[in-house]
Amino acid sequence: MSSFEDLRIVDNFYQTSLFFPMPTVIVSTLCEDGMTNLGPYSLVQPYYVAGKDYYAMLLCCRNSSNTAQNLLCNGKCAINFIDDKPKTFKEAVKLSWPGDKPAEKMANCKFRLEKSFIEEETGEIRPQVLTDALQVIECTWMRELDGADEDQPGELDGYEGPYRDFNGITSKFGAHFILRVDKILMKKQYRDAIINGVKASDFPPLPIDYGYRDSKNFWYHRKARMRAELLQMRQASLASVRYAADRADDKIKFTDEALMTVLGVPRVFLSLVLKGCVDWARENNVELITEEHMKIINDKRSKEKSKS
Repeated sequence: MSSFEDLRIVDNFYQTSLFFPMPTVIVSTLCEDGMTNLGPYSLVQPYYVAGKDYYAMLLCCRNSSNTAQNLLCNGKCAINFIDDKPKTFKEAVKLSWPGDKPAEKMANCKFRLEKSFIEEETGEIRPQVLTDALQVIECTWMRELDGADEDQPGELDGYEGPYRDFNGITSKFGAHFILRVDKILMKKQYRDAIINGVKASDFPPLPIDYGYRDSKNFWYHRKARMRAELLQMRQASLASVRYAADRADDKIKFTDEALMTVLGVPRVFLSLVLKGCVDWARENNVELITEEHMKIINDKRSKEKSKS
């Protein structure tokens, strides 16, 4: 006999039929009059993480929301990660009531805003970002995917089909946006932690919420002390890694000492890692990759460290 009980699946199942931990972010978008609109969201996650020409996030939202309508219009947004202080979360919840027009809710908004990093660099008009955000992802909607460039703003009472499969207007009241990551911004202390090595005390205090659950409250919890668990390392034999390395390229080769540094790489990722090493070698006119070269290649943040 099962140790579980069955629970009916209903609309918004992630919060009505589950206890589902989610991030709390503020998405800033640009209104037609140039005003920045802010909307709190939890249905946001990484989408394209490797192997493409760009990286992307996925945002799911009501297609009649200010956020969706602004994205359909100009395709620009910023995902702002707020801290977990009660007053910050209270301010985020204030922005969540459906149907409020941007001018109405932004009039009483206490979040501080500043010009987009991209706008500062290029002059391109972008939505503002939260000054007190711990990190920000500036994004562009990839409207050409799934034929979503045909979707237009203006329908606030629901869109009629046909609907897109995964990008743009995906149902009568729903929308999904694949957002290309244009820039990742981070406050200095957290950027330094990523570059120099993260300790338990370095993790930012980000809130985790469980959604609008009881028709009265949003529930969330604050960051607790982080706990580290060591990865289980399994080493391949040098001979097996050499076999793969000798077939990675017909000109660029590896010393035994270089290959010793990747013995712990899981087999499913080994070809990808070796290809990355070969690509680096070509860019740097190296035909024999040594252990010293591998140290340079493995340090993903070497350039950032040299700038610090």
